Amino acid sequence: MKKINLAITGCMGRMGRQLITSVKRDKSFKLKIITENRKINKKINGLKIHQNSEETFKKVNLIIDFTIPKCTFEILKIASKLKKRVVIGTTGFSKKEEKLIKLYSKKIPILKAGNMSLGINLLMYLTEIASSSLGKNFLSKVFEIHHKHKKDYPSGTALMLGKGIATGKNKNFYSLIGKKIF
Repeated sequence: MKKINLAITGCMGRMGRQLITSVKRDKSFKLKIITENRKINKKINGLKIHQNSEETFKKVNLIIDFTIPKCTFEILKIASKLKKRVVIGTTGFSKKEEKLIKLYSKKIPILKAGNMSLGINLLMYLTEIASSSLGKNFLSKVFEIHHKHKKDYPSGTALMLGKGIATGKNKNFYSLIGKKIF
């Protein structure tokens, strides 16, 4: 099987570092490029840290993005031009930005999740079932507590669970949110 040439954006972040470690162990991937949104004169696992550009992403098949929304759109613009696949783990997008990602997905393959964990995705599905089963007589809420390094609020996981509740109640997710976050 041919290896997938991979780029990881946000390589200095918590998820970026974890992805680099995980990719080293997986024989399906060849980590070609790591990036940050600013110039950094450093190497990780022998790879120079690049900035996001067309030239940087030319020789990869897939870009994994765990950055911030502004950076994600910079990457999507480049990936769209180069016809590259993108996995988005970045969270904190506004409703308008979510719609823009959908537009990009009509041009290039995009996999996006607020949490990549199988367990959390199963929990979201179970939340839909519970929400549907409980009906309108029950109030459903999502509460979250995070470590001090959490950069976005609410988290992608909390938003996924909220969307599960909305789907189960056959409601528009954005109309159910009590606090205006978007």
